[in-house]
Parts: sequence; structure tokens; C-alpha cells
Amino acid sequence: MSVGMSRAADPVDPGWAEFGRLLRFHRRRAGLTQLQLGSRVGYHHSFISRLEGGLREPPYDLVNRLDAVLGTGGRLAALVASPPASPCAPGLLPASPTLFSPIPGTDAPGDPASLTAQPWPVRLPAEGLACPLHGRVGCATPDREAVTDLLAGLTGPYDRVGDTAGAEAELLHGLTAVLACLIRETSGRDTDAGASTVERLLRGVVRWAEADNAAGRLPYGQLRLAAQYAQVAGRLRMERGQSGVAMAWFGHGLRWADAAQDAEARATLLSDMSTLVRLDGDPASMLVYAQAIGAVDVRRRWMVMLSDLYQARAYALSHDVAACRRHLSMARRRFARLDDRDRLEAPWLSGAEGVLRVESAAGGALRDLSVVTGDRAVARRAVEATARSYALLPPVMRSTRLLLTLRLADSWACAGDPVAAVTLAGPVLDEALGARELTVADELRGLHRRLAGRWRDLPEVREYRERVRAVSE
Repeated sequence: MSVGMSRAADPVDPGWAEFGRLLRFHRRRAGLTQLQLGSRVGYHHSFISRLEGGLREPPYDLVNRLDAVLGTGGRLAALVASPPASPCAPGLLPASPTLFSPIPGTDAPGDPASLTAQPWPVRLPAEGLACPLHGRVGCATPDREAVTDLLAGLTGPYDRVGDTAGAEAELLHGLTAVLACLIRETSGRDTDAGASTVERLLRGVVRWAEADNAAGRLPYGQLRLAAQYAQVAGRLRMERGQSGVAMAWFGHGLRWADAAQDAEARATLLSDMSTLVRLDGDPASMLVYAQAIGAVDVRRRWMVMLSDLYQARAYALSHDVAACRRHLSMARRRFARLDDRDRLEAPWLSGAEGVLRVESAAGGALRDLSVVTGDRAVARRAVEATARSYALLPPVMRSTRLLLTLRLADSWACAGDPVAAVTLAGPVLDEALGARELTVADELRGLHRRLAGRWRDLPEVREYRERVRAVSE
């Protein structure tokens, strides 16, 4: 994606567009402005505006408050599938107009058998994925060949889904192993084939869950697995700049996580949704999702810590300096106090990887804060945090290394050292300009804005900008 390229407006989900129209009707009937309604239900008025425009999925807890404040008699809740009281309750899998409809870029379904080049995980967890039935206790996976045979029933016609019921545990283990292979596959290749395969298998898992639910069987494992697949599908589409499709997958994953009472999946999905709306330039919605992470379970310190990190960045983008600093400080204190349960549920927050993630998030928040305040001392703190994170990166994380290189360069620009910025960014410029990841493009755009603003006539910056122009053309 070239820097400065504008993205087309995201498609509006028909279901949320109808919800938005009904919300606007009842708000106007009640004689309330968006600001007044937002203050009564505890949400920013810009989020109410996006709901009315059909651009955001309404959180479950908000829908009931809107019904109560506007006196709709439950009409808004009727449009939204609320979390079931029991996983076996009728309507477990809420109907959605986009669940099985064609998704752009997924006509070629892909073939799981093509993943034979990837090392097959012999046990779960793998690539951070826990067993959907047994959690993180450590489950053996079936042989690759056995999984290929089982997938024929899952990805074939709808009436063959039931054939897999007798091998439920084996298939769930195998599908988790396949997803681990897909994660490795997509992290090393710039292709849409992996996203197509993930989405094809995800549809098969959901059909399997619907068939079991209709037969009165508990599809707990399928729902947890579907939430994992939806998260990966959403991340892949988000990195390609397909925000509307990504948010749809995250929304489906959140409902499946709710149905399976999977708090861990709910917290990480909300984290991804917070990132997505940040990339869309919507700090108010980012704050809503960030706060929702901590509300999933206040007893889980890692969730509250994650919420603090995302809130810090949202407040930085909203120009709230005090709140940003406060949440960064709380996040670091909570990270230092993570216990064995936290590390078991969120192993990616353990050891060096945990420090990498926390310092990366802190560096992003501090850099954003330095942009809006012009405070070079804050920018130098962003340099320090990002450098700590960069130093812990394993060589295989090429995309993250590229992103952090650009963030470090931008932080130096914000700190008043444009020569250090172009020196850092220069060696990776060709790779960055050719990258398809939206997060990389976002970092690159920010760096270019800083360099083209105050230091555009500096010889080193002028040379850098000419090189950018040449590569882009």
C-alpha cells in the first residue's frame, strides 16, 4: 500500500444500518441530541453517531440501556442477538446477513492440504492457540493425514457435516493444528490465499456447530474454535485494509465467544476491535472497546492491564495527556504483578514476549502523545520504550520489526532529530512502501507527515522524500 493512498469507505453491514435507522428514529422521537443520549448511556456522542450511521456494531450492554432510556419497549434489542443464558438455548448462533454470504477476495477457497510445508504441531497449545475443548492442559494432535480425511466432511456439502460428530475431539484438535499452520503460513507470505482458507474452514466449523445445536448437542468446542478462526480471519483482513470485513469477523467471533462463555477470546477480540477503529481514526470508539476489555473480568489482572494499554493510546489520540500517562503507569504496574494464572491464560504476556508487547504499546501511546502535545521529552520516552521492544524481537517477526523500525524513526522525528529518523527508515524504505500491512502503512504515513512538515528542506530529508517519490512511482 503506498503512503497517502486513500481507502474506500467501508461497506455498511445491512443489519447495523437498520439498527442505526431505528436508533435515530427513537432518539429524535425522545427529543434528544446525540450528545444528550451519549451522556445518559455513558458513551461518547461520536460513538452514538457511528451507531446511527451503521458503522459500528452495538455492544450488548449498551443496547439494553438505549432501550431503557428511549423507552422503545425492547425494539432495539430485538434487532441484536443477545448472549444466550445457556449455550444450548435456541438461537445460539445468531442469524446474520453476512455470515455465509460471499466475502470479497474469498472466491478461491484454498486447500488445507497445501500446508504440508509447514511443521505440524504435535501438541496444543500451538502458536498461542489452546485446545477448544480442554484449554491449555496439553493435548496431542492427530496425524496430518487423518486431519485431511476428516476435513472432507467439514468442508463438503452441508449434509456431510454431521458425519464428523463421532470424531469431534480429534477434528477439533486437528482444526486447531491447521489454524496454527495457517498463522505461520500467513506470517511469512504476503498473500490472500491464507485468509481465504481460514474463512472457508471457519464457515465449515460454524455449519458443524449449527448442525449440532439443531440436534440438541452442545457445540461448545466448535464455538470456541470458531471464535479463534474468526479472530485470525479478522486480523488478516485488517492487515489488508479491509476494515468492514475485518469488523464483521471480529463481531461474529465475539458472539461465538459469548455463547461459549470464553472470556479469554472475548478480551483478545475486543483488543483487535480497538486496534481496528484506531486505524480508522476513531479514538472515541477505541476507548469504548478498550474499556470493555477490562470489564470482561475484573479479577483477571492481564485483562485489566491490557485495557489500560489500549485506553492509554485512545486517550493519547484524544489529547488527554493526564489520562494517557495514568493508564500507562497502571499498565506497567499491573504487568509487573501478573501471576501464574495470568501467564497461563495469556502466555504471550510472559517473559521477553510480554515485555516486547507492553513496551511496544507504550511506545505507540507515547509517540501519539508527543505528536499532539509537541513535547520532545515525551517523544524521547517513546524512543526508549520502542527501542526496548525492538531489542527483544525474534528474527522471524519481520513485519513487526518493520513496523517498530518506522515507529522508532517517527519517535526520533518527534524528538527533534530528523537525521536519526531518516537514517533508521532509509534501509527499510523499499520494503515498507511495498508492504500490504495496514499497520505498517499507518506508521509510514505518520513518519512522512512529520518529516514533510518542519524539516522538508533539510538535505537529508529532501533526499529521503525524493527516494520515496521514485519508489512510489
